[in-house]
Amino acid sequence: MTISYSGPVPTEQIRQMPTAELAIALLRSLGTSPTVNVNNVLRGAEQAFQHHNESDTDALLARLADAWGWLESRGLVGPHPSNTKSEWQRVTSAGRETATDAYGISKLWAADRLAGKLDPVLEAKVRPIFNLGDYETACFAAMKTVEVEVRAASGLDASLLGVDLMRQAFKAEGPLADPGAHGGEVRALMELFAGAIGAFKNPASHRTVHFTDPVEAAEVIQLADLLLRLLRRAQQRGNI
Repeated sequence: MTISYSGPVPTEQIRQMPTAELAIALLRSLGTSPTVNVNNVLRGAEQAFQHHNESDTDALLARLADAWGWLESRGLVGPHPSNTKSEWQRVTSAGRETATDAYGISKLWAADRLAGKLDPVLEAKVRPIFNLGDYETACFAAMKTVEVEVRAASGLDASLLGVDLMRQAFKAEGPLADPGAHGGEVRALMELFAGAIGAFKNPASHRTVHFTDPVEAAEVIQLADLLLRLLRRAQQRGNI
């Protein structure tokens, strides 16, 4: 009988993959076992590398150890509730979800981008939608929030919508323009607001816009958060 030895992840992937991608590949290799043990994983991998006469066994093991540490730092592998004092761990609920989701690593990067606090209005209205994975609605809601807040702060008529509202609110001598800023800066800020609304709010108002990339959706929400931060500054400046 011939015994076949193989590591948890193909050797060339261990050598070439960035740590995060290697960690997700390692996570998926753990399968549905209720318990996992880093020592068992590494010793099994070591045996496979030695069997195949890999010249860089130590480096390969170090990369796997780094990947395991990445999984622990992200809460994808953690303590086993029945073996907290031993080396036995478990793939967490988040880990199982990530391992089975084709967009798992993208969702982790997206969560990183939104790790801090957003403007309170976005926290209340947008983050829950984003967390449900409805990225199209979350992006539209974020930019709609900017539009609503700009209208309230500027006092402009409700008939002004979208890009037109941004241009009127932030144009030179507009209600939200900085009277102490250079004309080019005033115009640039106006175009920033108008461009963001035109690119990310208006299309979703008229047609279905598919946001399949969680990272892109997170960045749209971040942009909305930045715009609200600039708006709050304008409100403080003018005591609006």
